Amino acid sequence: MSATRAFQFCGTAVALMLSVQTAYARPDTRAMSCQQTRNLIERSGAIVLSTGTYTYDRYVSPRGYFCASNEVPNLVAVPTRDTPDCTVYRCEPFEPLFNFEDR
Repeated sequence: MSATRAFQFCGTAVALMLSVQTAYARPDTRAMSCQQTRNLIERSGAIVLSTGTYTYDRYVSPRGYFCASNEVPNLVAVPTRDTPDCTVYRCEPFEPLFNFEDR
């Protein structure tokens, strides 16, 4: 393989890696309206969203089974472009009202 072809191959490989990296960027709730954020979660079922510079979490649609068996969807507030308190669902551990195992 000539040096020119090797250089072209490396350039193509680097460009491909950069494009794949960009494809995995998390959507940011602060760049969307509350309704856009809710629609994205509803369409995806479950999705990881950025909520701040260093914060992110997994949000779920209340319709469907996107939480683990020991979790339930719980309302939480995230900041969006049009409101600081857009309510969406996040899976949180289920805590039973009664513990029947302590006998």
